[in-house]
Amino acid sequence: MTTLTLTQGDITREHADALVNAANSSLLGGGGVDGAIHRRGGPEILAECRRLRASHYGKGLATGQAVATTAGRLNARWVIHTVGPVFSHEEDRSELLSSCYRESLRVADELGARTIAFPAISTGAYGWPPQDAARVAVEAVRVADTAVGEVRFVLFDDRTYEAFAAQVR
Repeated sequence: MTTLTLTQGDITREHADALVNAANSSLLGGGGVDGAIHRRGGPEILAECRRLRASHYGKGLATGQAVATTAGRLNARWVIHTVGPVFSHEEDRSELLSSCYRESLRVADELGARTIAFPAISTGAYGWPPQDAARVAVEAVRVADTAVGEVRFVLFDDRTYEAFAAQVR
């Protein structure tokens, strides 16, 4: 059975088998969580991302998909990169957001990870309302068929932490 835990803080300071990066499709770094993971993790992560772009992901990683690299200097074995959807008032993209969590767990299972730390995917620059993002994330993790023993949501601010806490209760 998978245990869900919550913590407030900086995902780059977490200890886990795998840390999830809310990446952009280029896999080459960016702002928010993506930039923080690349900065703290060091050049090894970017080097592996460049190799992925040169081979399997020439056009970038598709929204809702996930792929793993080394964790570089982070306190983890792997970084699992996933591309969240941009929030839209006109189109329901919740299935793509759910896919980020399911696909990250699938990759974690392939790697043999037993602990994984997720940020609140798509709630930053991609504009997803934290309450709805929390609902989608927690539901996706609860129904996932995974061998991961602990899923930790690492939430940056009070508002997002409270949104996830309301779903986990």
